[in-house]
Amino acid sequence: MSEREQKRAEFHNEKKSSNKLIIPVVVVLIAVAGVAGWLLSGGTATSAPSGLTTVSPLQDGTVRFAASEFADGKARFFRYESQRGAIDFFVVRSNDGVIRAAFDSCDVCYKALKGYRQEGEEMVCNNCNMRFRTELVNEVKGGCNPAPLQRHQVGQEIVITARDIESGSRYFMIN
Repeated sequence: MSEREQKRAEFHNEKKSSNKLIIPVVVVLIAVAGVAGWLLSGGTATSAPSGLTTVSPLQDGTVRFAASEFADGKARFFRYESQRGAIDFFVVRSNDGVIRAAFDSCDVCYKALKGYRQEGEEMVCNNCNMRFRTELVNEVKGGCNPAPLQRHQVGQEIVITARDIESGSRYFMIN
């Protein structure tokens, strides 16, 4: 084999071995970009805030919560899986001591499916940034106010019927 043929063979071998490295490097870069994107998106508000809890009705057709669960005044976000799809809502104890409930949506911004976040004593629309005092949740309806969800306090429990939750499906079934 001539010297020229040897160099040609070496060149082709080097090219093949460098091609073998390209695929693993690309896979690692894609994985790193995906993880970085996931971590960066953690700070943005979404329709499914961290701490979202999926709930199901009991045999009596109700969803029940211990009232003490809301004593700290922090909104808790829940997801109810209906036959038509997921329905999100939140429950919060306002500074006047009343435990309130609303769909994580409103009449105006519901198509954006962004819901609300809590900032102090206010619920803030993640789509338009309108602010609503927690003591008005479940009292004022329409516009960009959180859509009211019927709830009852029975002893030390907050009771919401599955029927009332399912009545809010229109806010989440976007075509």
